[in-house]
Amino acid sequence: MGRAFELGIIGDYNPDLQSHAATNEAIEHSAVALSIRAHPTWLPTQSIEDEHDDSLLRRFDAFWCAPGSPYKSMGGALKAIQYAREHDLPFLGTCGGFQHTLLEYARNVLGIIDADHEELSPNSNNLFISKLSCSLVGKTGTIKLLPNTLAYEVYKKKFIKEQFRCNYGLNPSYMDEIDKKGLVISGLGPEGEPRIIELRDHRFFVATLFLPQLSSSISRPHPLINKYLQTASA
Repeated sequence: MGRAFELGIIGDYNPDLQSHAATNEAIEHSAVALSIRAHPTWLPTQSIEDEHDDSLLRRFDAFWCAPGSPYKSMGGALKAIQYAREHDLPFLGTCGGFQHTLLEYARNVLGIIDADHEELSPNSNNLFISKLSCSLVGKTGTIKLLPNTLAYEVYKKKFIKEQFRCNYGLNPSYMDEIDKKGLVISGLGPEGEPRIIELRDHRFFVATLFLPQLSSSISRPHPLINKYLQTASA
């Protein structure tokens, strides 16, 4: 069995949310399949923001930004995502985690300091994350994977189907901006909308608008989560 590692789950845990229970279960499914020991800890976003340094985040070997947006502290969520990105720590973001991964990248890499999220700041002048033209809550959608990406390597197929629970995504007007400094769109929706993003030259830095944890089971752990935990345990 591989070494034990500490996994920080960025999010405000709610036992009544199916996606939160599914996150815990999916980690267990993949850990059992891979014979590794993952020790997940939920990190309330306000507790991350309240730390004046990185002492809390330094305890962890990998991070997962879970669903559940809006978070109690956007600042806390963005701080943890930035820490994972800058310290080359394995990172996975799903649903709200996808949205905030894009927001962190916009503010701290692209220099769009006022980039904002429509769910929290509908009157902002710079909505990097905006409401989808058609809600994806409770829907299963087809995603086209692009060649020469980690996503394609993981799934080993051109088209996949995954479950969604979201109303927000990347503002289409920024489609041409995000890949200028290393962030790649590796999965697209039917109309070319971004569904998976990943960071070049990083051990594992992937975010999905869908929730892979919803389709994981003990008999069929999700391949993307398998790859994520495998990288984190190496």
